[in-house]
Amino acid sequence: MDACKRRGLRKDAEMNRERILLAARIAFRERGLEVPLEEIARRAEVNIATLYRRFPDRETLIEAIMADRMAEFAAVARAAELAADPWEGFRGLIEHLCGMQAEDQGVTEAFTSCFPASQALEGPRARAMTAVDRVIKRARDAGALRADFTGQDLMLILMANAGVLGSTRCAAPDAWRRLVALILDACRADRTGDPLPPAPTAEDLHTAMLTARPQR
Repeated sequence: MDACKRRGLRKDAEMNRERILLAARIAFRERGLEVPLEEIARRAEVNIATLYRRFPDRETLIEAIMADRMAEFAAVARAAELAADPWEGFRGLIEHLCGMQAEDQGVTEAFTSCFPASQALEGPRARAMTAVDRVIKRARDAGALRADFTGQDLMLILMANAGVLGSTRCAAPDAWRRLVALILDACRADRTGDPLPPAPTAEDLHTAMLTARPQR
């Protein structure tokens, strides 16, 4: 095979990969991470065999699409940690993450699921949660955030937001904003009433997130 033909094949393969990624990004945003791969191939205008040559399984494709969103999660958490006002850092973090969920159904699912085999997804999530814990501590130490708020509570907020979005995304797409406003108001130290019930353990939430995606 001559060099020109090889370059042409490589270019075609790269174009197919980019078409698959674009189609998957849109399909995941619209329908979530369990959208049939055949639909993604159809949207990309390639056959399913071509999709599997580029991405041998669903998890590989999810990783290729969602790794940058997990990296954004980590970056937002780091920025919140550096905010001049600890409460504004905390508030901005919650609003940004819930807004990412509202914009993208795939993100909604990715934020509330675990992918233990994917360092590209779980690595940024772990770094983000370390920064989140520092954001929470700063806001608590400043007397702005209720003293019994924990990192597990952030995951409960994301899970609650996912539930509201699942019920209202089409009929009332901005309903999540009211939920987030109500939650943030309840999180303020000056709104504290009765103590909260015990938080679920990190292990409990991890188990819940492992089983969050439908089993095929």
